[in-house]
Parts: sequence; structure tokens; C-alpha cells
Amino acid sequence: MPKVPAQDPQALPASYELALAELEQWVTQLESGQLPLDQLLSGYQRGAALLSFCQARLQAVEDQIKVLDDGALKPWPGSDT
Repeated sequence: MPKVPAQDPQALPASYELALAELEQWVTQLESGQLPLDQLLSGYQRGAALLSFCQARLQAVEDQIKVLDDGALKPWPGSDT
């Protein structure tokens, strides 16, 4: 299993895609149960920071779409909603 590189929990990736990829790696490692306790805590903290970053980026995009659609989210073409 590839090891997630140790990073400063405050340093965030440059893009949503990079953050999501790193978050997926952390989740895999956390779920494996193979991390020592200190790495488990730092992995959880990093995952929480990445999740918050991803949620903020998604909210920013949603807000931009609302502006483009005159304040209302419209269903995506082809979606079931």
C-alpha cells in the first residue's frame, strides 16, 4: 500500500483534484488499521483539513453556478433530479 507523504497539515493542495486524491489515500490508510497511533491522529487531522478544503471548493463552485443561473440551482442535464 502506498504511504501518504508526511505533510504540514496546514499546507493545502493547489487544486480540488489533488486534495481529493490525497484524501482518498488517507482514508485508505486510516481504514487499513496499519498506522501507528501518532500517524493515525495526524492522518485524521490532515483528512479533516482536506475534507474542509474540498467542501469549500465545491461550495464556491455552487455559489458561482447560482450567480450564473440567476440565484437558482438548475438540474444538471441528464440527471434524475
